[in-house]
Amino acid sequence: MSRNLRIVFMGTPEFAVGSLQALLENNLNVVGVITAPDKPAGRGQKIRMSAVKKFAIDHDLPVLQPTNLKSSSFINDLKALNSNLQVVVAFRMLPKVVFEQPEFGCFNLHASLLPQYRGAAPINWAIMKGEKATGVTTFFLKSKIDTGDIILQKKVKIDGDETAGSLHDKLMKTGAELVVNTCQLIEAGEPHVQAQQTNKKELIAAPKIFREDCEINWNQDTQTVYNFIRGLSPYPAAWTTLNDLNFKIYQARKEISAHKLAVGEIETDDKTLLKFATQDGFIACDVVQLEGKRKMSIADFLRGYNLKTSKD
Repeated sequence: MSRNLRIVFMGTPEFAVGSLQALLENNLNVVGVITAPDKPAGRGQKIRMSAVKKFAIDHDLPVLQPTNLKSSSFINDLKALNSNLQVVVAFRMLPKVVFEQPEFGCFNLHASLLPQYRGAAPINWAIMKGEKATGVTTFFLKSKIDTGDIILQKKVKIDGDETAGSLHDKLMKTGAELVVNTCQLIEAGEPHVQAQQTNKKELIAAPKIFREDCEINWNQDTQTVYNFIRGLSPYPAAWTTLNDLNFKIYQARKEISAHKLAVGEIETDDKTLLKFATQDGFIACDVVQLEGKRKMSIADFLRGYNLKTSKD
């Protein structure tokens, strides 16, 4: 039995814009958008609106920006939109009073094949852990984060040189298609759902990543370090210490070869090559950023910076 959907969309970053755009392009009825409040950002700390808000305004969609999702004023404003389905993509944890409101439920898009990689940073962790594939999942919300019944899933290949940035873009596109397909299933009638199987011996989590989590441990094999750098590029970026300064590595190449250097020791020709020793090879830097400087190619960096090595 067909239903007339009235969708409230909830999301904040660019990743969510892909899904909102796909809903509109497929003529699904979005009656309102919920996103994060405007906040200061960048060096000038200018007040900026979220990517989702910008898109919503450009498409004449009503926007709500609550600071407290349990406040009576927000709940009343949400009810006034008279929605019967909520779609959540990269937003925040919702209270029961919100996600239990619509008649046809509230579903979330998650950038992994649940139940694997539950948490805030599934794209980063999948690459850091050396996965060959990941995917996207839509599921109905429950109180415990990322645990609801699965509606649809789609697998996505992780290429050998994939970064978090490139995988983000692939999953945004695939996820947008999955959101549309999920809405169409709900529109047509009750979708078939499947409970998440959590009796596996090892479930890998994807917790939020902090600065201290991004320091490179050179005392590992080359592939592990390479995965780590790719999984944190372009944000928040893997870093190490170079001549007592913070040194971020955005792009690099791996080189498996025997050597007699200490792990973390560098080799350079002072022109186009800078590489760090690992247990079984090297990581050669391509795009880097020294503390207080702009992001640049390794050639530009070496042209303007005098490195001290163990040979000096």
